[in-house]
Amino acid sequence: MADIPHPMSAQDALVATMIAVSVSDEEVRTSELITIQGIVNHLPVFGSYDMDRMNTIAQTVFDLLSDEDGLDAFFGLIKQNLPEQLNETAYALACDVAAADGMLGQSELEFLQEIRYQLEIDRLHGAAIERGARARFMTYHASE
Repeated sequence: MADIPHPMSAQDALVATMIAVSVSDEEVRTSELITIQGIVNHLPVFGSYDMDRMNTIAQTVFDLLSDEDGLDAFFGLIKQNLPEQLNETAYALACDVAAADGMLGQSELEFLQEIRYQLEIDRLHGAAIERGARARFMTYHASE
C-alpha cells in the first residue's frame, strides 16, 4: 500500500471517497475526473487543500481497493479521518461523481449504498442528496 506522507486529512478523506466511487465500476471516466477536479478547485471545504496530495490519495485508494480486505480498510480509514459533520458532504460529493458520466451502474449504486451505510446517512437525507445530484447532472436535448 502507498504511504501517505502526512496523516490523512478530512479533505483527503473526501477526495478518497470521490476517487473510490469513480473506480467502483472499474472504469474511471474523464467526466468523473473532471468533476473531482472541479469540486476540489471550487468548494470551500477544499480551500486550503494541497492539490499535490491527490495522486498519493488516489494511489492509496487503488491499493486498498485491489486488496482482498481492502474495502473494510478503506472505510476504516475514511471513518477514522472524516469528522462526522462532513459525512453528508462526503456522500453528496460521491453522488456527484457517480452522476457525472450520466450512467449509474449496479456496482456504483452498491458502492453508494455502502457509503451511506458506513457513514450512517439517514435514508431520507440520502435520498435528498441523491436527488440533488441527479438534478445537477440532468441533461436536456430539445426535440426538433
